[in-house]
Amino acid sequence: MTTTTERFWVKVNKTDDCWEWLGATNDGGYGRFRLEGHWKMAHRYAYETLVGPIPEGVEPDHLCRNRICTKPEHMELVTHAINVARGLAGKYQSRRTHCAQGHLFDLFNTYFYKGHRQCKACNKIVKARTFAQETCGQPGGVLGLGG
Repeated sequence: MTTTTERFWVKVNKTDDCWEWLGATNDGGYGRFRLEGHWKMAHRYAYETLVGPIPEGVEPDHLCRNRICTKPEHMELVTHAINVARGLAGKYQSRRTHCAQGHLFDLFNTYFYKGHRQCKACNKIVKARTFAQETCGQPGGVLGLGG
């Protein structure tokens, strides 16, 4: 009977460069491995097996940009925000000039929250709407209607 580790490494093609996963992949193109009835990301399994546990709040970022690579030396533990910013999604987001509602991201209408750009105009609208909902119908509320 083969061990989980043996079953895993037979699906890895170790070259001088990347150690490419030959098994199943998910919709995003990352290698995945069935472990105890659940899917595990192949690069995470390799990292945890060879290096150690991945601490809460960080994730491995493929520095080689090869999603099927399982070589721990090609990974750096970073926050999700950093990982996204380094990837294609981060590059797309940084090129956006307007928020989803069409407001311009500029010096006067932009602030940053948890490393992400936020629209001041949208934030102001949401706050006004929330305030109106909380006070509407109460004595002295926005609409001046008593309860």
